[in-house]
Amino acid sequence: MVCHGYEPVYVRRIAYGEWGVAVDKPKVVLGVSGGIAAYKACELLRRLTESGHDVRVVPTESALHFVGAATWSALSGHPVSTEVWSDVHEVPHVRIGQHADLVIVAPATADMLAKAAHGLADDLLTNTLLTARCPVVFAPAMHTEMWEHPATQENVATLRRRGAVVIEPAVGRLTGVDTGKGRLPDPGEIFEVCRRVLARGNAEADLAGRHVVVSAGGTREPLDPVRYLGNRSSGKQGYALARTAAARGARVTLVSANAALPDPAGVDVVHVGTAVQLREAVLKAAADADAVVMAAAVADFRPSAYAPGKIKKRDDKADPTITLVRNPDILAELSADRARPGQVVVGFAAETDDVLANGRTKLERKGCDLLVVNEVGERKTFGSEENEAVVLGADGSETPVPYGPKEALADVVWDLVGARLR
Repeated sequence: MVCHGYEPVYVRRIAYGEWGVAVDKPKVVLGVSGGIAAYKACELLRRLTESGHDVRVVPTESALHFVGAATWSALSGHPVSTEVWSDVHEVPHVRIGQHADLVIVAPATADMLAKAAHGLADDLLTNTLLTARCPVVFAPAMHTEMWEHPATQENVATLRRRGAVVIEPAVGRLTGVDTGKGRLPDPGEIFEVCRRVLARGNAEADLAGRHVVVSAGGTREPLDPVRYLGNRSSGKQGYALARTAAARGARVTLVSANAALPDPAGVDVVHVGTAVQLREAVLKAAADADAVVMAAAVADFRPSAYAPGKIKKRDDKADPTITLVRNPDILAELSADRARPGQVVVGFAAETDDVLANGRTKLERKGCDLLVVNEVGERKTFGSEENEAVVLGADGSETPVPYGPKEALADVVWDLVGARLR
């Protein structure tokens, strides 16, 4: 399969077997385990089918207490079973996994993660997981205490070590009055992870077991209660970096500055406003990170003083004077004082003229390993879904990335980061 535009374009391939007839669509198995979030999988199923995927739903017996078999069958267009004894002559416990292009389990309960990690196979879904030779994605959902339990964390680490993508659960309202980490991510964002994993085909989850930190958006430096100094950054490139890293198996911390975008599935998001707040969040997250990618547009300066009341026009018509002071240089600080040996640091340089010359100067001055240099302007890059750049390496390398989706640039960055980590 290849990527073209925003959606992956799949090489035409005719396959037969458990799906019953010759089909021409990517085959996805949607496993659903027994958690209250099972109802959200209906939305994920809709997105997968409407985008051209052939989806077979394989629920557990417990999952049917939350959403009935008739619903799954009607939405997918395929019969639904939970056990290996149905249609035995077609050997479904083997065929379903063998013919799949992707298996996604959403929600994945603590029990399901434990069974998958230990190779148990007591129903159709767990048998499918053992026979699948395609990429496998787990979207956990459970109470915070269950997610944080050492047993669950060991099971997650085992699955990731084997190449499965286990996306981090979201933080939010759980069942009852409880709130915390363990909520199933938004189905639309889980779909984006599936889309990215499918686009990579059977390529290994090369960032599995790695922790990466990405900054995104643009900082805002308050002048008074209603005004600030800011920039045009939308955060889309940083979010693309976070999404692609999650799809490649990484544990991702995204430090987001004023980006009006939904939190990517499987990503720990820290929301900040100013450059000082971003520095604090990035340095904290970078303490155990394998790589840090500074895609945020960080203000170089901030007002030296904050006006407690709105700055008004004065009767004498005198123009107000705003004194600026330098913000900390976060990229240079990260590069000079690596939190751990071998940590890879990547910067971004948004330039309006002499792009490559200015980029090389900045790379040397900042001391980072890679610098993504692109030309920006009022109608270039900011807010767009596309980007083009040249990635400069401290080793003298230059990697041009042609105009295309920001996800394509993100994948190139992670390819270069992964090579340095290896």
